[in-house]
Amino acid sequence: MDRPTHMIEFETMLLSRHSLAARRAQRDSGLLERSAYLLLSRIRMEGPMSIRQLSEAFDLDVSTLNRQTAAMTRAGLVERIPDPDGGMARKFRITPEGERRLDEDRDHIVRSLDKVLADWTPEDLAAFAGYLKRFNTDIERLGGRPWPRP
Repeated sequence: MDRPTHMIEFETMLLSRHSLAARRAQRDSGLLERSAYLLLSRIRMEGPMSIRQLSEAFDLDVSTLNRQTAAMTRAGLVERIPDPDGGMARKFRITPEGERRLDEDRDHIVRSLDKVLADWTPEDLAAFAGYLKRFNTDIERLGGRPWPRP
């Protein structure tokens, strides 16, 4: 663990462990599944998206996305609509219930982060947010899958 990248690997491994534990707690509390949270977040940022667009954005197989979007449709989180641009493929649009649930989950996550980061200075928070954004955008650049940002 003498190289910084070794320390980063170790810390990101621990971060994913904490994330997995948080996801299990979310399932038990009725919050969204991780895949629904990510898909809803992307659709909110981009607007209605087809299965093909979601497949390209997430690098997931169409069959996987069909299962995930079917479950989200049954739960009332998304609805299928004709392509607003006149294309042939139908698209998924977030519903008011999907918006509400996404906002509820995001608020829950932010409150949890507020607890963890309560003793951090505003400068530390800004620096950490900047490094996370840089880390993510570099991964996205290398993978060719940028995530839209507000």
